[in-house]
Amino acid sequence: MRFWTFGGLTFGELAKQIWDDFFRDDIMGQSAKLAFYFLLALFPLLIFFTALLGLFAQSPGLREDLLAYLENVAPPAAYELIYNTLLQITEGASARLLSFSILAALWAASTGMLAVMDSLNRAYAVEDSRPWWKARLVAIGITLAYSVAVIVALVLVLYGASIGNLLASVLGLEDEFTFVWNIGRWPVVLALVILALDLLYRYAPDLDDSNFQYLTPGAVLALALWLLASMGFRLYIAFFGEFNATYGSLGAVIILMLWFYLTGMAILMGAEVNSVIEKAAAEHGDREARLPGEKYPGERRAA
Repeated sequence: MRFWTFGGLTFGELAKQIWDDFFRDDIMGQSAKLAFYFLLALFPLLIFFTALLGLFAQSPGLREDLLAYLENVAPPAAYELIYNTLLQITEGASARLLSFSILAALWAASTGMLAVMDSLNRAYAVEDSRPWWKARLVAIGITLAYSVAVIVALVLVLYGASIGNLLASVLGLEDEFTFVWNIGRWPVVLALVILALDLLYRYAPDLDDSNFQYLTPGAVLALALWLLASMGFRLYIAFFGEFNATYGSLGAVIILMLWFYLTGMAILMGAEVNSVIEKAAAEHGDREARLPGEKYPGERRAA
């Protein structure tokens, strides 16, 4: 796999080129833009997930389980803001309004995805030549694929132990199966997240990537950075952050925006890693790799 040979670069060379591209592509500015769109899409998207999960798991405590999982990742003040807002929306919404919210969620989330697509095009130094309707359809398709991946991952996280016990009971398996299942489901969850990131890196930029290789270093790094940033930010807020004391009720919004900012930065850094590796591979003669600005492998070299 060409990605895991790092295009012939040493680790130091790879780190230096990523550092240079970080400023050249204005990752900090692009991450701020993504944070804004993530915030706009958040609450309708939460309603969408709640309604969609309800189709597969009829449970009165489903929303609480979902939010409990979010509580483990999000900063506490941001979690409280999300929880209170979602509680007000879902308790005061009619079935018709909830159906409309699902459509609104898809539109809002796909708008955020369009912003991600624009940022990834910038990482690969290409202009998006797709018609607006095609770009929107791609954004909606990626959003739906993400929804499926996230739902499966959440089901494994929230109900994985129960599923394992049910399978062991139905199939007449021993306790060893339950033990292996409870350990093995976590790598599956991580693999689903990495697959979702790789789907984003494959289809979001306007590139011909028929030779795309999954399980890329960029996706692995993006997941690792996001987990580290989320946990580190939670610790900072817990021990040093006084956002609520300084900003009052706006503190929760600021914390949520900062978390989204770090999330966007992790996604874009993963794209930059893949872009740098692919550029190096192309310069070393890999015919399936592309230089920055090429939509097809070898486009400029053939010309």
